[in-house]
Amino acid sequence: MISSTGILFAAALVAFSLSAISGGGAGLLLIPLLGGFLPTAQVPAALSLGTAVSSVSRLVTFFRAIRWDVVRWFVPAAVPAVAAGAWLLGYVNPQYLELLMGLFLVSNLPQLFRKPNSETSGAPLPAWGLSLIGLGAGFVSGLTGAVGVLFNRFYLRYGMEKEEIVATRAANELLLHLVKVGLYAHLGLLTGNALRLGGAVALAALGASWGMQWVLPRVRDTWFRRIGYAAMVVSGVFMLQASGRQLAQEAHLHLAVRAVEGGLETRVQWQATQWTLELEKQEGLALERTVARATLPPEVQQNVRAHQGMAPPHLIEEVFGWHTHHYEVHFRQPDGSERILDVA
Repeated sequence: MISSTGILFAAALVAFSLSAISGGGAGLLLIPLLGGFLPTAQVPAALSLGTAVSSVSRLVTFFRAIRWDVVRWFVPAAVPAVAAGAWLLGYVNPQYLELLMGLFLVSNLPQLFRKPNSETSGAPLPAWGLSLIGLGAGFVSGLTGAVGVLFNRFYLRYGMEKEEIVATRAANELLLHLVKVGLYAHLGLLTGNALRLGGAVALAALGASWGMQWVLPRVRDTWFRRIGYAAMVVSGVFMLQASGRQLAQEAHLHLAVRAVEGGLETRVQWQATQWTLELEKQEGLALERTVARATLPPEVQQNVRAHQGMAPPHLIEEVFGWHTHHYEVHFRQPDGSERILDVA
């Protein structure tokens, strides 16, 4: 049986090989997989080990193509931001940020269908613009462990050649990864399991970077840009799927759709609250939510007490219909049947 390390190594080798011809994206593709082997807070630590090694190898391979005019404004703003992101990791659920990142990445889908000459203006950003990009990249990287293709659009629209994008990204991100690894170790997130899986990612990154020096020069600039935007969209889909599933589990989210007499019912369970959307021929569309008895208006509570008899209600729903608002109080009868009381 293949171990988790072997599975991760194979996946990381494919991810980093694809990122070699798309300008990045390996880290974001690996976040969902690492999330299956590690606690959420340890995923950025393991991922940073691998991406740091990848940045070193790419830096060595394409050192001459580095755009130092970008690096000198990007890095100084990114370093303190990455520290802030890593610090917040202990207080903020990164799944919410990953959900937003996924939406942003998927929004780049129209770029795949634009003409090549409209994909880049070639106009350099002002120095303060580069610093803002560095600030955002550092913060997101510290909180999630990867930026990957999230800021690829900035590089693509800056007028860089493909070798310049790979080299400049490596130079921008190397120091960030090293700072993150130190911070994660200080925060106790760099556990033995995280080190083992991070080492597998690092070995895969080395193998992919070794092959890049022969593959990248043979990729046309137009295809490099197209693949780069495709990697952004695919990464976004993976992130939406993974973060959405994780958040749904944490929030005890359940969705069920079923046919009822004379209509259709959609039931959503979120945390301790249950919402129901009903569509019936006779009553039309109505939205219901479960409420606690203590939250009922005094006159409604008095009406419930007058009708409850020996058994208290086991379910109370607030109903919002078209120009209507009332409560449905459910009582369980001794014979097992249910009695519903409508209270306006």
